[in-house]
Amino acid sequence: MGKITILDVAQSAGVSVATVDRVLNRRNGVRKVTVERVESAIRQLNYQPDRLAARLARSRDYRFCFVLPTGNNVFMVTLGEEVRAAAERMAPERVVIDMRLTDVFDGHALAHTLDQIGDIYDGVAVVALDHPSVREAISGLTQRGVTVVTLVSDIPGSKRVHYAGIDNTAAGRTAASLLGKFLGSRQGEVGLIAGSLALRDHIERQFGFEQIMTHEFPHLSILPVREGRDDWQRVEEVTTQLMKEHPNLVGLYNAGGGTRGIISALEKAKRERDIVFIAHELTDHARKALIRGTVDAIINQDAGHEVRSAVRVLLAKADNGPLIEAQERIRIDIFLRDNLP
Repeated sequence: MGKITILDVAQSAGVSVATVDRVLNRRNGVRKVTVERVESAIRQLNYQPDRLAARLARSRDYRFCFVLPTGNNVFMVTLGEEVRAAAERMAPERVVIDMRLTDVFDGHALAHTLDQIGDIYDGVAVVALDHPSVREAISGLTQRGVTVVTLVSDIPGSKRVHYAGIDNTAAGRTAASLLGKFLGSRQGEVGLIAGSLALRDHIERQFGFEQIMTHEFPHLSILPVREGRDDWQRVEEVTTQLMKEHPNLVGLYNAGGGTRGIISALEKAKRERDIVFIAHELTDHARKALIRGTVDAIINQDAGHEVRSAVRVLLAKADNGPLIEAQERIRIDIFLRDNLP
C-alpha cells in the first residue's frame, strides 16, 4: 500500500478534503459527529500529515528559542550541545532554533529574558525557576500566542503546555533508597546539597529524598539542606565545611549540579571510601569518579531526549498536531560502575 493521503481520509470518512483539513487544523465550523468520523478514519488508516509540506506552503519558518542557564553546570552545557544539534537537524525542515543564556537562579533576570523574547518565536523551552515574575512572563508569552515548554525544572500551574523532564520527586526517593541500602545498618548523619531551593526540580528531589529517609531509614539523621548554585567550586567549599562540622557524616546526596566539587572535597579529605555519595547526571567527572568508587550511584536524565521532546511538543503545537504522551515521558536512569553505557 502506498502513502495514505488526505484524499483517502476524506473518502473513508465520507467528507470533503476541505473538511478533513479543518479537522486536522482544529478550525471551527465542523459538527462534532463529523469530527469524530474524520478522526476515526485517521486512526484506522494511520494517516500521518505531511507537516513539512504544510510548512513549505506557509512560506515561513517556525522559530523556537531555548532559554538555558549560564554557568559551568556540565549537564546544562550538555543540554546546550543537544540544542545546537537539534538546530542543525531541524534546519532542513524550516525550523529555526535559537538559544539564549541567562541566570535562571535569579527570578527577575529570567523573567526579563522571557519578556525580551518578543513575538519573533512560535515557541519557547525554558529551564524554569518557580518564581512569581517567571510565572507572569510565561503568562505574557502565552497571551501573545507563544507556546511555552518547561525543561528539566517545571512550574506546575503556570500556563506552560508541557514539561520535558523526569519525575524529580521519584528521583529523590530513588536516591534515598539507594543511599539507605548502601549504608545498611550504619548510623550517622546524611548531608543534602542542592543548587537552589528556588528551582522546583531540586525542591522535589529534596522532598522525595527526605520522605524515604525519614520513614524507611530512621537510624540515619538528615542534615539541613545546603545550596551550592550548581557551581562546582562553591559546592566543593560547602562539602568541605559540611565534613568539618559533622565528623559523623556517612552519606551525601547532591540533588543538583556541581558534583565535581563534591568529588574533589571527598578525595582531598580521604573520605571517598567511608562516605556513600549519590549524585545526578552522568558527566565525565561523575563517570570517572563512579569507576574509582568515590561516587556510589548516579541518577541520570537523558539531555538529548529532553531537548528532542521539547522540540516535538513545540512542533506539534505549531502544526496543531497530536502528542504521543508515551514518547514524551522522560525516564530515570540509574547507573552503577557495573552498568555504565
